[in-house]
Amino acid sequence: MDPASLLSAVLIGVIEGLTEFLPISSTAHIRLAEFATGFRDQGETFAVVIQLGAILAVCAYFWRRLWTLTTTLGSDPASRRFVLGLAVAALPAGVLGLTLNAWLEKHVFGAWELGIIAATAAVGGLLILAIERWRPAPRHADAATLPLATCLGIGCLQILAMVPGVSRSGASILGAMCLGVERKAATEFSFFLAIPIMLGASGLKLVRHHEAVHGEFAGLIAVGFAVSFLVALGVVHWLLRYVATHDFRLFAWYRLVLGLVLAGLLAAGLIPLAVG
Repeated sequence: MDPASLLSAVLIGVIEGLTEFLPISSTAHIRLAEFATGFRDQGETFAVVIQLGAILAVCAYFWRRLWTLTTTLGSDPASRRFVLGLAVAALPAGVLGLTLNAWLEKHVFGAWELGIIAATAAVGGLLILAIERWRPAPRHADAATLPLATCLGIGCLQILAMVPGVSRSGASILGAMCLGVERKAATEFSFFLAIPIMLGASGLKLVRHHEAVHGEFAGLIAVGFAVSFLVALGVVHWLLRYVATHDFRLFAWYRLVLGLVLAGLLAAGLIPLAVG
C-alpha cells in the first residue's frame, strides 16, 4: 500500500469522524483534503463508505437504546412511534436520493464544486446565526416523541444537504430547532436519523461503483472506515455534552471564515473550482 495514499486515507478518516456530526459539512472538508493531498476517490466511493464508520460510532454509543428499540418494537408503542418518526423523516431524502443521485454525480460533484462549497459554507454560517437569534421557543424536548409532521419537516429540510457544502447534521439539527425542537433533542434525532440515511447512501454508492472496491483501494477504505469510527465516537460524546450548555454560533463563525477563505483562494486562482 502506497504510504502517501495510506496517510491520505488516515487524514480523510479523521476529517470524516470530526465533521460528520458537526454543522460544518463533512463533504466539504473531505473534498478540500482530497485536493490538498491529491487523493483520488473513485466514484466518490471512499468518502461515502467511510461514513459507515461514523454511523457505526453512533450505533456503538447508543447501543443500549438501539437494542431496546429492536427488542421492544413489537410490544412497545413508544418504540414503534420513534421508529415511525425516523422513517417519516428519512423518506424525503431516500426518495430524492434514489432519483437525483446519478444526476448530481454528473452535473454537481466535480463540476464547480468548490465554488458551491465556498458559497454554501458562508451562507450556512449566516443562517445559523439567524436561527440562533430568531428561532422559535422549543416545544418538543424528547427526540422519541416528535410529531410526525415535525419529523417530515426535518426530513424535507435535510434534502438541502444534497447540495455540496450543506451539512446533513446541520440541516437536520438546525431545521428541527426551527420547528420547535429543543437543541439536545434535535441533536439526538439527527444522530438516529443518520443511521438509515447514510446506510442507504453508502449502499447505493457501493452498488453503483462496486468495481472500484478491490485491491489496494479496498484496503484504503478499510483504514478510513476504522479511523472514522474511532474519531466519530469521541465527537458524538462531546457534541451531546456541548449542546447541553452551548449554542451553534461557534460553528457559524467557522463556516463564514471557511467560505471567505475558500472564495479568496478560488478568486486568486490558487485552487480550481472542481476537484478531480
